[in-house]
Amino acid sequence: MLIDEISEAAYEAIEKAAGEAARAAFLASVEREAAALLEAERWRLEAKNNLLAIKEAKKAGVKNTVLGVVIGILGGLSVGVAGTLIIGGR
Repeated sequence: MLIDEISEAAYEAIEKAAGEAARAAFLASVEREAAALLEAERWRLEAKNNLLAIKEAKKAGVKNTVLGVVIGILGGLSVGVAGTLIIGGR
């Protein structure tokens, strides 16, 4: 009888400990998943910022290319006109 009561109390304690261990494992799993989601969000934001930077760099590259072409054309025209005036002026 005393042994039965002790055995029953031991089983209850084991079940309670198992339940608490399962709960702790579940909470640890949830915490790991939350951390992984935060990390994924951080990487998503970093990728978004990188894409914006690439867009801006492309815009600046196109602008610089157009500016270079205009300067090249104007420089060529000025050299051509000056050469024509110098040679044609004789």
